[in-house]
Amino acid sequence: MAEVTSDSARLAVLIDADNARPSVIEGLLAEVARYGVAGVRRAYGDWTTPNLAGWKAVLLDHSIQPVQQFRYTVGKNATDSAMIIDAMDLLHSRRLDGFCIVSSDSDFTGLARRIREDGLLVIGFGERKTPRPFVAACDRFVFTELLGPEAPGRETPVQETAKDLAADTRLVSLIRGAVEAASDDTGWASLGAVGRNIASQSPEFDARTYGYGKLSDLVAALPLFEVEERVQGAGPSKALYIRNRTKRAPRKSKARR
Repeated sequence: MAEVTSDSARLAVLIDADNARPSVIEGLLAEVARYGVAGVRRAYGDWTTPNLAGWKAVLLDHSIQPVQQFRYTVGKNATDSAMIIDAMDLLHSRRLDGFCIVSSDSDFTGLARRIREDGLLVIGFGERKTPRPFVAACDRFVFTELLGPEAPGRETPVQETAKDLAADTRLVSLIRGAVEAASDDTGWASLGAVGRNIASQSPEFDARTYGYGKLSDLVAALPLFEVEERVQGAGPSKALYIRNRTKRAPRKSKARR
């Protein structure tokens, strides 16, 4: 999986305006900033149609370039084609470190897969209705229902209890497997390595879905794992390590004389 950790990583944000809500853009760009700088910001659609009128203020406020694409015929989405062509031109320019594709449309599955083949990061943004093939084709996929307090239909996940989390077999299995895959001989694994392993298996995984802001908070709430903070090198930086909590065998009682 491609990974960009530098604050100066160059990203292109390509928005399918026919298939995305303008109300999520502020939160979306804040999420993009965690991965790098959105040097290219483009939104595609037929801007002559009234259904895109709500985008005007958003485009101006966030310096997003509108790309006009007329509809050639009813029932055919020319916007997707224009967006894919632009993405390939940007890919071949070799000036970027990654792409953010904003759409819930499965038509972008092939594009995401092609960009990943070139070793660039692909982050998808879409609603929960997004088809699984598109989600799986991305390195990371963020559901837009989790972004922006002003987003229509925004979900506010209730923070699940330790009991509820432990009962979620899929969640526990995903984290356990990631810990085992990234652990050393003592069973400890760095949280960063665990997070990368989880993302490679489930691009849409997000601790916020369970009501926790970060993976570290979610893991700490699970009684099935041990968490340890370690100082890195001689500096003040610290890192979290986790391991599966093993059940200790009960002590045998001493035989009476």
